[in-house]
Amino acid sequence: MVQIPSRQQILEWIADNPDATAKRDIAKAFGIKGSDRIELKRVLRELEDEGLLERRRRHYRDHEKLPPVSVVEILPPDADGDIFAKPMEWQGTAPMPRILFAPRKADPAVGAGERVLVRLTEVEGEDYQYQARLMRRIGTAPHRVVGIFRKETEGGRIVPIDKGVDREWRVLAEAAQGAQDGELVEAEQIGSRNRIGLPQARIIERLGDPSAPRAVSLIAIHQHGIPDDFPDAVMAEADAQKPATMKGREDLRDLPLVTIDPVDARDHDDAVAAMPDDDPRNEGGMILWVAIADVAHYVRPQSALDMEARHRGNSTYFPDRVVPMLPDVLSGDLCSLHEGVDRPVIAVRMRIDAQGNKIGHDFHRGMMNSMASLSYEQAQTAADGTPDEQAAPLMDNVIRPLFAAYELLKAARARRQPLDLDLPERRIELTPDGRVKSVAFRDRFNAHRLIEEFMVLANVAAAEELTRLRRPLLFRVHEEPSPEKLNALRDVAEASGFALAKGQVLQTSHLNRLLAQAQGTDFDELINVSTLRSMTQAYYNAENLGHFGLALKNYAHFTSPIRRYSDLIVHRALISGHQWGKDGLSAQDIETLEDTAQHISDTERRSMAAERDTTDRYLAAYLADRVGSEFTGRISGVQRFGAFVKLDETGADGLLPIREIGNEYFHFDRDAQTLVGSDSGTVIGIGQRVTVRLAEAIPTTGGLTLELVELEGRSIARGPQGRRGKSPRRRDAQNAKAGEARARKLRRIRKR
Repeated sequence: MVQIPSRQQILEWIADNPDATAKRDIAKAFGIKGSDRIELKRVLRELEDEGLLERRRRHYRDHEKLPPVSVVEILPPDADGDIFAKPMEWQGTAPMPRILFAPRKADPAVGAGERVLVRLTEVEGEDYQYQARLMRRIGTAPHRVVGIFRKETEGGRIVPIDKGVDREWRVLAEAAQGAQDGELVEAEQIGSRNRIGLPQARIIERLGDPSAPRAVSLIAIHQHGIPDDFPDAVMAEADAQKPATMKGREDLRDLPLVTIDPVDARDHDDAVAAMPDDDPRNEGGMILWVAIADVAHYVRPQSALDMEARHRGNSTYFPDRVVPMLPDVLSGDLCSLHEGVDRPVIAVRMRIDAQGNKIGHDFHRGMMNSMASLSYEQAQTAADGTPDEQAAPLMDNVIRPLFAAYELLKAARARRQPLDLDLPERRIELTPDGRVKSVAFRDRFNAHRLIEEFMVLANVAAAEELTRLRRPLLFRVHEEPSPEKLNALRDVAEASGFALAKGQVLQTSHLNRLLAQAQGTDFDELINVSTLRSMTQAYYNAENLGHFGLALKNYAHFTSPIRRYSDLIVHRALISGHQWGKDGLSAQDIETLEDTAQHISDTERRSMAAERDTTDRYLAAYLADRVGSEFTGRISGVQRFGAFVKLDETGADGLLPIREIGNEYFHFDRDAQTLVGSDSGTVIGIGQRVTVRLAEAIPTTGGLTLELVELEGRSIARGPQGRRGKSPRRRDAQNAKAGEARARKLRRIRKR
C-alpha cells in the first residue's frame, strides 16, 4: 500500500504545479494507484469542505490564488494608459488581486467591459499580482439581473425585481456565494441562453435586506449598472488637486454674482448677475453675466479623472443620495461656487436689448467670489418684497436687477414660443432613517424660470461662439416629433375635447395653443404629460440639428460641467478656441467626439431610467400601508392588457388590469386608444376621471395594481366570483365581434 501524502504535501504540490491540478495528476505525482485513490479522494474532499481547495470540474486549486487560465473583464485604462483586468471568479479571503493586461502586437483590440480568456503569470515586486496574456475573446459582459434570492435545498432561485419580468433564474449551490433567503442579490447569466428550463445564474454580489432603508436607490444603481465607486487612481488624482490661482485669469471677483439653487442642492456650478447697460445705444437694455465652474482646469484630457467622468457621463440623482460624475473633493468643494470663496470660472457676458433679445456676448476665463448662495425660495420671497436677513442687503445690486432682466427675457421667450410645458415635479421627503415621510409636488417660482432663461441664453451663446470659431463641439439636439406620435397626441386632445391642427408644418406654437386650451381644466396635467410623451428624446450630436422644443437653431450644454460630461467638452472647446491654456480640447477628444456623443446620450437615458424606477419604488413603499384605500385619478394610457392611471394625490402611475375593469369583454381599439365594452358599450379612454382601489403595492418593483371603482362618477359592476372582467368563455368570441363592431361605429362617429 502506497503512503498517502499529507494534507500539507498536497497543498504545497498544487501551489507548485498550478497547471496540473486534476486528481489523476496528483495521484500520478505521488504514485497512488488502484484502490488507494479512494483515500486520496477523501483527503481532497476534506480540503475542499474546509475551503482550503476549490474544485473546478475535476481539478483542484489553491483557494487564495487564481488559476493559470482564467476569464477576466477588461477595465478602462488608468491614468498612465495601462490596462488592468478583474477576475470573474475570486473566492479568496484576501483583496481581489490586480491583473495587468499585456497585449501583444498581433492581438486584436479589446475594450472596457469585454470578457476575455487569458493565461496568467504571477509576478512579484509590482503593484499588481498577475500579468495576463490574451488567449481568446469571449464577448461583452453577460446579462445581469438584480432580484430576491429564494433558498432551496440545492441552491435556489432569483426572483427579478424588474416590473413586468416574471422569469426566474436558477442558482446552483456552488454559485450562491452564501446568499441568504430573502436577500437582495446581483447575479449574471451563465451557460447558454437557449437552454431548456430556467436560465442559470451565479451571484456576483450580495446587496443585503431589500426592505432596509435606502435600499431603493441601491437597487436602481445595481440594476442599471451605474458606477458608484471611484477607482483608487481617480480618488488619488482628485485628492492631489490644489485650488486654482489667478494665473492666466481675469479678476471677476467684484461682480455681484450669486448662486440660486434648490435648498437641498449638492453642488453649485452656476452663478448669475445682471445690471443696466450704460451704453446709450442700448437704452433700456441690460448686461447679464453667467459664470460656470471651470471644471476643465482640474479634469485634464485622458487623465484618470477624465476617463472616469466620461465613463459615467453624468451625475445621477436620487432622493437619498447622488452618484456624482466627479469625486466630492471636486464636485462639492474645489469646483463648487460656494459663498465667499474664490473659484475659477468660465463666464459669458451677454448684452440684451429692451425687448430681451441677445445682441452680443463675449467669454472670459476668470476668478469669481460668490456674494451669496441663495435658495429659490429665498430669491422669490425677496423679489416679492419680504427678503430675509441674507437677501436684504442684496436687493438693489442683485435681486431687483436679476428679476428685471428676467422680465425682458420672458418677453423674448413669448415671441420665440418654445414648448411651454408645465409639469409638476414630485418631491419625496425621507425620514432620517431613509423611509418615505411624504410625497408632494415642488413649488415652482419665477426664480426657477429666471435661472432657466439665463442658462438657456448662455448655452445659446456657447454654441454660437464655437460655431463662429469653427471649433468642434457637442450640440444638444432635439428633433421634432414623428407623425405617429403626433397622431397619438391628437387622439388624446380630441378625446379631452381639444384640437391640434393638422396639415401644417409643426411648430412649437401649435403645441402651446393646445396646452393653453387645457390650462386650468381637469385635463391640464394629462395634456402636458401626453405632449411630453409625443416628443422625441433630446440627445448629443457633433452635428447641429437644432433644438425643436426650445425653438432654437444653435444650442449646446455649457452650464453644468460638474454633472455633465457634455458641458466639459464645450468648456474645453472654448479654452482651445480662445487659446486660454493647454487644458483645452485634445486631439483624442476631437477624434472620438461622435462616440462620446452616443455614449453620454446613453448614460443620460440610463440615469433617467434609474431615477424614474427609484421614484416608482419609493411611491410604492409609501402607498404599501394603504392597500385597500380608494384614490381618484385619471386614465393616462390604454393598452390591450389594461389601462394606466395617474393618481391625483401622489402622481404615481398604477396599472388597472383588464380583468379588474368590468363584467364583460373589453375590446382594445389601437387607433382610438380605447377599451370598449362588448355588452354595455362602455368606453374607457385617456383623460377619463376614475376612482380606484389600491389592490397591491410592491416596493421592490415599484408596481401598483389597481381595481376600478368608478368611471366618470359611475359605478362599475363586479365580475363573476367578485372578479372584474371575467366573462364566461363561451361568450368571448361573440363579445369580441360585438366589441369590434362598436369600435368601428365609434370611429365613424369621431370622424364625422
